[in-house]
Amino acid sequence: MKTTYVLICAALALAPAMAQAQSAANFPSKPIRLIVPYPPGGGSDRISRAVTRQLAENLKQQVVVDNRGGAGGSIGMEIAAKAPPDGHTIVFALTAQLAVNPALFKKIPYDPIRDFEPITLLATGPYVLVVHPSLPAKTLKELIALARARPGQITYASSGNGSGGHLASELLNSMTKVKMLHVPYKGGGPALVDLLAGNVQVLFSTWSSSKPHIESGRIRVLAVSTDKRLSGVDVPTVAEAGVPGYEAGVWYAFLAPAGTPKPIVSKLNAEIIKAANHPDAKQVLTTGAIEFVGSTPEALAKFMKSELVKWAKVVGESGLKVD
Repeated sequence: MKTTYVLICAALALAPAMAQAQSAANFPSKPIRLIVPYPPGGGSDRISRAVTRQLAENLKQQVVVDNRGGAGGSIGMEIAAKAPPDGHTIVFALTAQLAVNPALFKKIPYDPIRDFEPITLLATGPYVLVVHPSLPAKTLKELIALARARPGQITYASSGNGSGGHLASELLNSMTKVKMLHVPYKGGGPALVDLLAGNVQVLFSTWSSSKPHIESGRIRVLAVSTDKRLSGVDVPTVAEAGVPGYEAGVWYAFLAPAGTPKPIVSKLNAEIIKAANHPDAKQVLTTGAIEFVGSTPEALAKFMKSELVKWAKVVGESGLKVD
């Protein structure tokens, strides 16, 4: 009798694991929705679509990109956090949503650690500092001098309050003791459109988004935000161009709602990394000067925690807050 009871308890204990394994084996059973917390047209949108095109082909299932911009990405993140945790809704998030927003905003409708299951740190990349040609600054030093002469008159765009470009710009303001006026947008795409139109003057943009317009002469590039130059591009880093010690960049990650079964997370991890290694997807990353990482879920979890600490310190020291 005792042996039978033990066997029954063991079977009951194993049942959830067996159910999860079966669920992963049948996954995906319907189209996958990928939430991108920015409007179409920006760098994150371009990168996510390059990966998901191949992901859909590999999984033999449709992957639908759902752009939900606004509130520094919080709108899209909240939708993703509240989605059923079955792997059929995932989110493509950036530094801003996963490390900056918790320190920058008094309140956000999601917790980057509690509300999500990390899938993979896909890649990291730089911003490029670009200006409209009407601005009489051909170097970073000239831009800084101009901003000092016109405090609060030069406008810089960003893809939203708390975005990586916003923080990169504020870091530049802080380190050079200048004051450029922030104009937030709902994404990198709209911000770049207004820069091209001359409605704003300065932008930290992704290389993939800005490269065609730099080559056509519609905007001018002054510097690269990271501590290394772009390969094959004769553009100095911000540090080289006159702001020693400056460094800022962006990272991209895939996550699922908290409670998504680990076998499904593992399958998504493997399939996303496989998709990102396809030549077509790699070409998009290379064109955008994006460095592929492809981490484990555990490595992404650890990285996110360290980045939360880092950016909380940066935001705290800058005194920057958004209501």
